[in-house]
Amino acid sequence: MNAKLPKQAGSKRRAGRHNRSAFNELVAIVGLVLAAVFAAGSADAARVKDIANVRGVRDNQLIGYGVVVGLKGTGDSKSEFTNKSIVRMLDKLGMKVEDKEIASKNVAAVIITASLPAFARAGNKLDITVNSIGDSTSLAGGTLIQSPLRAADQNIYAVAQGSLLIGAGADSHSTVGRIPNGAIIERDVAEDFTSRKMFRLTLHNPDFTTAARLSKRINMDLSGKYATAKDAGTVDIIVPFSYEGRAVELLASIESLDVTPDTRAKVIVNEKTGTVVIGDTVRISKVAISHGDLTVKVDGGKAKGKDGDRIALFDSGTSVGDLVRSLNQIGVSPRDLITVLQNIKAAGALQGELEIL
Repeated sequence: MNAKLPKQAGSKRRAGRHNRSAFNELVAIVGLVLAAVFAAGSADAARVKDIANVRGVRDNQLIGYGVVVGLKGTGDSKSEFTNKSIVRMLDKLGMKVEDKEIASKNVAAVIITASLPAFARAGNKLDITVNSIGDSTSLAGGTLIQSPLRAADQNIYAVAQGSLLIGAGADSHSTVGRIPNGAIIERDVAEDFTSRKMFRLTLHNPDFTTAARLSKRINMDLSGKYATAKDAGTVDIIVPFSYEGRAVELLASIESLDVTPDTRAKVIVNEKTGTVVIGDTVRISKVAISHGDLTVKVDGGKAKGKDGDRIALFDSGTSVGDLVRSLNQIGVSPRDLITVLQNIKAAGALQGELEIL
């Protein structure tokens, strides 16, 4: 009897190894299934930085008034404010002149616009756009004289100057020009991120489902309850203790996360071009339509028509994409297609929004 004990023990060990092997194989299979499901679910995923922005991190518009000189007789001819601008400019340069002494068509008054990016620092350069505001016929060959650029708070943030570039071609507007790197930033845009205890993300396309997914994804990544969806377009984030003083690293980690945004079911139709753009979630309920020689029935049943009629049958729940493809195959014109979609929407069978451009 004692001789059989080792055999039974060996049998148990072999059974244990077999069970562990089967369990490992099961874990591997489940892992592959979960990986496949995750991959399928994240096929339409987007980075957080592509669907949302941090509140306060945005561009600021700059605007200024200036004078373009060096034009070849194409400047302002009857602009009183242009002459006064020249007088003030020359006065600052130490030359006293009267308005009546100024009579030149080589000068034009312009409005200057630029976009000041977030976290801009003094010394960086900006591209600017210059637009004539008088009766100048062309700014080609002109040079913008040093001009201050102000933001909405009326503070000067940049100074612009340089030679204008006018687009080539018959369709270009010669009274509008650009100066690449034509403005120099004179003051920093104040923004202290390191000491902040909370950040707010704003969705580009507000949606309750997307906001909920975003907050859940951030909490999973940070392993805690740090993100809260406040509404369809807002997610607040509390800075974890481990990221205090390292807000830039926190935001860099968050903005690289993948989130699958949700969208409303919508069909967009351009009547002028006959273009139809369809969301993949748009569906059609039970409906039957007769339009000229075209009969459309969504029910999966039979449709009767006269000889020569074009008949299209679909099952209930058919997507609008399938409907459009099938109608195109039987030669339905874009205008008829648009009419069909409008009628389906009017009947309440189009499960989504219909937007006509």
